[in-house]
Amino acid sequence: MTQYIKRILPFIGLFMLFSCSPKLGTTLENSAPVEKLPKKKDKELIETLDSLSNIKPKTFYSKLSVDYKDTTRDISFKTSLKIVTDSAVNAIITYAKIPVVTTMITNDTITLVNRKDKCYIIQTLSYIKENFGIDFTYTNIEELFLGRPLDYNVEQKYFVINNPYQYNISSHKKREKKRYERKAKEDIIINYFLTNDAKELKKTIIESPSDSTEITVDYISRQIEQGINIPKNVLIRIKTPRNNIFLQMEYEKVEVNEPQELIIIIPENYEKCD
Repeated sequence: MTQYIKRILPFIGLFMLFSCSPKLGTTLENSAPVEKLPKKKDKELIETLDSLSNIKPKTFYSKLSVDYKDTTRDISFKTSLKIVTDSAVNAIITYAKIPVVTTMITNDTITLVNRKDKCYIIQTLSYIKENFGIDFTYTNIEELFLGRPLDYNVEQKYFVINNPYQYNISSHKKREKKRYERKAKEDIIINYFLTNDAKELKKTIIESPSDSTEITVDYISRQIEQGINIPKNVLIRIKTPRNNIFLQMEYEKVEVNEPQELIIIIPENYEKCD
């Protein structure tokens, strides 16, 4: 394994904190349909979003093919992903068919074992924000991988943005969004986009004007397993003042609601990673 791969192992492992057919560089912005979409009542669209936020399996497993690119790195690798809902996310990342990183994420802790350098990291979830400028909770991580609306809160008021070419539900009114962007408030602006039949989540855009961060999650295609709609191909773009990150994920060999064992072991001879 090259020194280049060795240096970025911990970062590759941490890609799982945010979470293919298209190639890197493909735009995440889908073109607007030529024809206008059927008119839907605001209440109906918001109820659809609410319903989608409640769909989740008890357990989940998938093999992921991942392409990762940022301002300095470009790499592809495989990941074995396991989720026990509301409990933990477990991932084993392999490069050139060799397991190199094991990660366990719970509601309050990140544990990462770097097998190549024989070291480990145990941190709180604030580690994400401190190192990458992205403030994600454990629930957000589950939502991303399972294709649910990110950071949706049933107690919050949402607004349908008037656009005849797409179904767009937002955390802020259109004029409020401009004001927050202009004043760089602490508020997070979230826009959800439904598919043209208004039945599934197509895309989510999260903006943080205060720290100039934007995350776009584009669900290119989906699949049905055990009656549950989950992602098949996903494109993710993370824009921060320090980096511009692209992720492509393709889900393979999916299992839903099957028993899953989540294990992470730190050998006694491993030291804390620098």
